[in-house]
Amino acid sequence: VPRVAFGCLAVSEKITIRTNHVLHNKLLDRRQMVIELIHPGRPNVPKEELCKRLAEMYKKDASNVIVYGFKTAYGGGRSTGFGLIYNSAKSLKEFEPAYRLRRKGHEIPLKHDKNRKQRKEHKNRMISKRGTHPEGKKKKKKD
Repeated sequence: VPRVAFGCLAVSEKITIRTNHVLHNKLLDRRQMVIELIHPGRPNVPKEELCKRLAEMYKKDASNVIVYGFKTAYGGGRSTGFGLIYNSAKSLKEFEPAYRLRRKGHEIPLKHDKNRKQRKEHKNRMISKRGTHPEGKKKKKKD
């Protein structure tokens, strides 16, 4: 077991992965599961390492594995999160949200080219023009 200098706790490289509630979702072409990690002596486990280990367990490509939502238990050494293993890269790109694909390293274009304030100002300008006559608002005559 490798040790860390300065009298810190020993860091072990061993982690245990347990998958619970494994569901084969045929509509979304994936397996989804709750992942329980036991990592004594480590603060947490990198997601890349976790994806590789899950891909080995389920005999899939590591690029089709998505893990997210990990919470470390009080006191450390144990974490739980959620994992998705897609059967193909096509279904991964079709069903996975864009922000998680960007985290994974896929090139996904942003939905908006302007920043939020510019979009809101433009929306409010368009609201004031909606329903107006091309020559401007005409006042009603009082009888």
